[in-house]
Parts: sequence; structure tokens; C-alpha cells
Amino acid sequence: MYRPISTSTDPVETLPVIYRDEHLVAVNKPSGLLVHRSPIDRHETRFALQVLRDQLGQRVYPVHRLDKPTSGVLLFALSPEVARLLSAQFAGHRVGKHYLAVVRGWCPEQGEIDHAIRDKPDKLADRDRQSEAPAREAQTAYRRLATVELPYALDRYPQSRYALVALQPRQGRKHQLRRHMKHLGYPIIGDAKYGKGVHNRFFQSEFDCDRLLLACTALILQHPLSGENLALSAPPGDRFAAIIARFGWTDALREEDRQPA
Repeated sequence: MYRPISTSTDPVETLPVIYRDEHLVAVNKPSGLLVHRSPIDRHETRFALQVLRDQLGQRVYPVHRLDKPTSGVLLFALSPEVARLLSAQFAGHRVGKHYLAVVRGWCPEQGEIDHAIRDKPDKLADRDRQSEAPAREAQTAYRRLATVELPYALDRYPQSRYALVALQPRQGRKHQLRRHMKHLGYPIIGDAKYGKGVHNRFFQSEFDCDRLLLACTALILQHPLSGENLALSAPPGDRFAAIIARFGWTDALREEDRQPA
């Protein structure tokens, strides 16, 4: 029996451990931390892989990724063989991925976004690629959990509306959730690339929230060796949690947590 453990740690020097055994470890990655070194952020000197390696005193192997501004559950293997087995689960779409996001506007109560995504080469990270890759299928299920209307005229409407949304991507395309919510017409707050600047700046000035409001709150998978079902979860944390409380969404989030995975 593999038992999850919880640690209270200094987020500057270590990462909160959600689960650990002799084969794998899951941590709660804060917003703003890269998973591993990237030519896109040459100035960065700290990475989740490096921090966790030093924290555990052994090599770790990432099996998936979260964007730098996205927080939440991040899984590492502790050997190349386990990394291969876990990566196969992600590639085979056999890992349940649960996210929370705050979006501009009130999206429909539920639905599925089926919109192919074309990876655009980055000038630094993909300098050897000559052209864009072909579009690949991508599906994301979404469900609106709660809404709020604020008396601020930021756009063309006299009030500003926001919603708390649960997201479940089937694949793991680059920026899939951020691009899908923009495609649906409800961009994620704090998204500098796909969002709306006027709303991002409003959250910074009014709520002291300058992060992307997107978090991976749970991964549901099978242990690669024991076959045990693992449900690895982490709360949104920091300023994200403060927004949820400020908008009166705590009860809606609790109800979502009680839903079967």
C-alpha cells in the first residue's frame, strides 16, 4: 500500500510534496516556476526539476509538464523505467487531468471544446523548425461551477462578469486550455498571451492578483508498478484561493471536490 504524505515546506527552497513512494513523487508546483530549463526563459535559474532533485537528494524524471504560470499537481518518476511507464499513460490519454480556471464572462454551463491545435514554433525554443507543425486534435470538457458580476465597466458592458470553471483536457497540447478557452470566447484571467489585458490589469490592481488563474488540481492515474489507482490532488493555493474566497465561490468548489472523479 502506497500512502500519500503531506509536508509543510518553504516554497522558496522546496516544493510541497503531495505523494511519494520509492518509484514516483508528486508535488504542488507554484505559479511562476518552470518545470525544467528552457531557452525561452534564459534568465531563470530555478526549475522544479532542479529544486526537487536537491530536495530529495536523487535524480527525478518529469513525465508531463505544466506551463510556467500554471500551478498545481506535477508528477515525476524516480527512475527511467517508471518514467517510461508513466509517460505511456499520458500519451495514451489514460490519465485524468482536472483543472480549475477563472475566466472572463459566463461561459455555458457545460460542454466540450473540440478544436485542433497547431503548434507555433517559438523563435528561441524551436529555432531548428522551419515551419508550423500540422494541427492536432484536441478536446477539452468544461463545466461552469460559479459566477460573479462586479459593478465595473471594463469592456463594452456596464458590469464585468467572471466564472469559475472546471476543465478536463483529453490531450496535453501546448497551451491547450488557454487556447481552448480563448477559442470559446472566455479567456482565462491573467493570461498574458491569450487573454484580455484590461481584465488582467483589473485583477492586478483591484485584487493584487498578477498570476494566471489556472491550476491543475488533480491527476487520476494507475500506479505503474502496483496497479493501484492514485488520486493526486492539490488546492489552487495563494492568490487563486483568495479570489475564490473573495467571490464567494468556496461552497461551489467544495461541492466540486465531492463529485466522483
